[in-house]
Amino acid sequence: MSDWAINIYTNSNQLPKGLKDDNIFHSPQLFLLAKKTPRQKPYMVTVETSDGVVIAQMLALIRYHSSWFPPYLYRHCRILGEGVYADGYDKAELFSMMLKHLTAKVGRWTLYLEVSNLSGKMFAYRELRKAHYFPVKWVHIHNSLHSHTPEERINERMQKRINTAYARGVITDEVKTEADFLAFMHLLRTHNWLKPKRYIPADEFFRGLQDSPNGRLFLTRYNGHTIGCSAVVYSQGQAYLWYAAYRRKSFAFVHPDILTIWNVLKDSHQRGYQHVFFMDVGLPFRKNAFRDFILRFGGKQASAYRWFHCSIGWINNLFSWYYRD
Repeated sequence: MSDWAINIYTNSNQLPKGLKDDNIFHSPQLFLLAKKTPRQKPYMVTVETSDGVVIAQMLALIRYHSSWFPPYLYRHCRILGEGVYADGYDKAELFSMMLKHLTAKVGRWTLYLEVSNLSGKMFAYRELRKAHYFPVKWVHIHNSLHSHTPEERINERMQKRINTAYARGVITDEVKTEADFLAFMHLLRTHNWLKPKRYIPADEFFRGLQDSPNGRLFLTRYNGHTIGCSAVVYSQGQAYLWYAAYRRKSFAFVHPDILTIWNVLKDSHQRGYQHVFFMDVGLPFRKNAFRDFILRFGGKQASAYRWFHCSIGWINNLFSWYYRD
């Protein structure tokens, strides 16, 4: 361990050789995409041996939130998953080292840091607690695509609604033209306008996904109207629904919410992906309309933790006490 060095890179020209690109959420590819996106700043944290071999990497994204109404301005650090590790090393130990180093680097001027989408609920639990992070109960949902087809996992009533919507002329296709892209962004931002907690990156981020082999943007239309959209990324044989929006109330008779999610499941199944993971289902409230809606497609839910660290000491201590076991 004494021969290991923990480094943080913010300049793409200084990224070390040997970084792995198979996990999209901790890849140089996403680093470069975030670097080109306004109001985002990537931090690539690595553990390297004395001869420069990267044995662990973790990508953190600083996001700048601001609004005139309601008025707010703050920075937030998001880490999606625990990172990438070479075989034969203690993942929890390396993760803890990188997280502590990152927290010391950005914690003073970032309102809070957030670690989500860990592979296991109890991954690095002790290490995160020691680093003064507190856990909030969350829900993860994924749909398996390898053992049964999407049609086999839904009920007859939903299948009838899907067939009826297609018969009425609803179509879903990839974003291909500039007009398609503008329609995608308009719906995504309109849908989330009154949801300040829902961070929507600048257009450059989605243009990068559109041009990437590891991402796709979809539009759902009815009679020339854009009624749904989704952004999906692919990593290590899995599909991840990152962003979605739909005009559920305006076009309720053709069920744009169902068709938007259904297209992601069908397209991912046809492309041979093993699962579809829904990136942000939310808190495990007894009544959660979005969670219940997603589960109607035959997915499985699992209890999880989302970890937070607030830079305001007394607030962090208060929440650490409140969310104690």
